[in-house]
Amino acid sequence: MIRINITSVMVDDQAKAERFYTEVLGFEKNLDIPVHGARFLTVKNSDGSGVDLFLEPAGYEFAKVYQKALFDNGVAATSLGCDDIDAEYERLKGLGVPFRTPPKAEDETGFRFAVFEDGCGNLIMLTQET
Repeated sequence: MIRINITSVMVDDQAKAERFYTEVLGFEKNLDIPVHGARFLTVKNSDGSGVDLFLEPAGYEFAKVYQKALFDNGVAATSLGCDDIDAEYERLKGLGVPFRTPPKAEDETGFRFAVFEDGCGNLIMLTQET
């Protein structure tokens, strides 16, 4: 059986991303391996469940163009889940995280979602299954 063990989100600054994803979102740093002037830097859920998220440096010009195109067009780079989207929305707003979309229902899917900026060039969709 094939399974997902690492997924990634491109970031424009790994140190800034590390702070945001650990100190603000609450993930724990898992891997931090120097590679060619950058880092193979992953975070994971604080309870150890799930897969690692690689905070991948957007070092190539085509990666920067792609990341900016997603951001400028309002497309989330990835989706993160939570148990209480309203509480997380309030907590993150209180920490100064800019939201593009407050929590709202997506009736066809059975999910509620909100979209916020990670400060590292990405929009992130936060979801809660209803």
